[in-house]
Amino acid sequence: MDVILGPVLNLVITVIDLYMWVVIIAVIMSWLTQFNVVNMSNRFVYTVMSILYRLTEPVLMPIRRILPNLGGLDLSPLVLILGLVFLKEVLIRLAIRFV
Repeated sequence: MDVILGPVLNLVITVIDLYMWVVIIAVIMSWLTQFNVVNMSNRFVYTVMSILYRLTEPVLMPIRRILPNLGGLDLSPLVLILGLVFLKEVLIRLAIRFV
């Protein structure tokens, strides 16, 4: 069981790390577009933003429904990252227990 469970948990932890970076990049790109640092009419920027939106919005939207409206401040990426860190720590402790 350890032969399969160890690499699978390692792969899941790596995917969680990569998804946290996707969320961070999406937040930074949204700030850059809001402050007109990058132009959304640029095809490359539009494609990157579209990919990031499609990767993050299905997870962020339910969190936004639960959180109270704070005006222009969106705390849902922070809540998502904290949840991913919690999940990652649980998986690491599970991996330590089985190895």
